Amino acid sequence: MLTESDTLAADLDFAANAWPEFADSRSTLSIRLIELGAETLRNQVEERKAQRLKAVEQIAGSMNGVWLAGWLEEMRSEWPE
Repeated sequence: MLTESDTLAADLDFAANAWPEFADSRSTLSIRLIELGAETLRNQVEERKAQRLKAVEQIAGSMNGVWLAGWLEEMRSEWPE
């Protein structure tokens, strides 16, 4: 059960206009809005993930030559056993 705040009531009224076939059921409208919101959120998360992956792919290999050959072994040789 949801408590209808003024904002939620306005959103449900808006949804009832968008989906007149569900206008007589605030519960169904609530479910539809939640499902739409979840789908929108999933899409946004996937889009951000794709953007981050694209950024990583764009800079991949851009640091070649920054570290001298053998740098890792040299660093490790300085660590205590």
